[in-house]
Amino acid sequence: MRYFLHLAYDGTRFHGWQIQPGTLTVQQELDRCLSQVLRQPVYSLGSGRTDSGVHASHQVAHFDAVLPAGLDLDTLLYRLNRALPADVRGYLVHPVPPTAHARFDARIRTYEYHVRLVPDPFAAPHALYLDRAPDVAAMNEAAAALIGDHDFTSFSKVGGSEKHYRCLCYEAGWHPTPGGVVFRIRANRFVRGMVRLVVGTLLTVGKGKLTPNEFRQVFESLNRVHASGAAKAQGLFLCRVEYPAELVPAELLPTGLPYFAG
Repeated sequence: MRYFLHLAYDGTRFHGWQIQPGTLTVQQELDRCLSQVLRQPVYSLGSGRTDSGVHASHQVAHFDAVLPAGLDLDTLLYRLNRALPADVRGYLVHPVPPTAHARFDARIRTYEYHVRLVPDPFAAPHALYLDRAPDVAAMNEAAAALIGDHDFTSFSKVGGSEKHYRCLCYEAGWHPTPGGVVFRIRANRFVRGMVRLVVGTLLTVGKGKLTPNEFRQVFESLNRVHASGAAKAQGLFLCRVEYPAELVPAELLPTGLPYFAG
C-alpha cells in the first residue's frame, strides 16, 4: 500500500532533505523512524529537495508499506512522532493509489522567504535580519517580471540535474508581516537554488543597487553570473504543496494549520 505523509521540519541542523552519505538529512531520519515503527524497511520520496538549512512547514513524502496487524493510521502517526526528533513532525498520513507520486503528481509548490526588520533573537534561525528596510515597492515591481512561463536559467545553481529551466510562476511578491516582510513565490516547479537566488537579487533591488528594469535584464539574460548572491538559507520555507483533489481530498487536511488552508 502506498501512503502520503504530510510533514514539517526545522532544517537548521539538517543538510537538506535528501539522503547523503556521512551527514544528517530529513529523509534519512524519516526513513529510519518509519522503518522502526512499521518494523520493515521503508524508503520515502519527497515532493522536492530542500537545501541544507532550509525549512518546510509543509512537505509531502510517499512511502510503500504493509501496516502491521492492529496498527491504524492515527496510531502510526502518533508512534512516528514519538520516534522522530523534535524538529520533524508528521501531521497527516493517508492512503493513495499505488501509482501516486509525491514529486511528479505535485501541481503547485509555494515557498516563502522571511525577512525581519526588527531584531528578534528567537527569529534568528528562521529569518534574515536586515538593519535597514528595503524598498518593497521596487522589489515588487521587479518581481512582477517573474510571473508567467519563463526560463529561470539566470536564477539556477550551476551543476543542477534539470533537463530544462522553464517554470510556470503563478505568484511572486513581497508582503508585510509584523516586524518584517515575506516573499512568496508559487510555481509548478522550481530549479535548483532558484528561490534563494531570486530573493538575493531582489534584495539587491531593495537596497537600490539594481533597478527593476536591470533585474528584468538579469532575468532575461539567461546567464547565472549576472544574478546576485543567494540569500541565506535560514529564511526559506517550503510552505505548501498542492495536488489534484482525487489524491489529497480537502476534507482530509487538518484545520488550524496555515499551510493546509485554502
